[in-house]
Amino acid sequence: MAYVITDSCIMCGSCAAGCPVEAISEGDGQFVIDQDACIQCGTCEGNCPVGAIVEE
Repeated sequence: MAYVITDSCIMCGSCAAGCPVEAISEGDGQFVIDQDACIQCGTCEGNCPVGAIVEE
């Protein structure tokens, strides 16, 4: 299952900082996950303080 960042993103950057393959970057108003680079490890979901990352 793919991980996505919802509109609840507060732009704190904790997801990007913890991504082992650097698949997360700053987008327009929220961070975004590059689905081609993502290895679906779930680290970002665990690092998000507001629960903005979910499995799609």
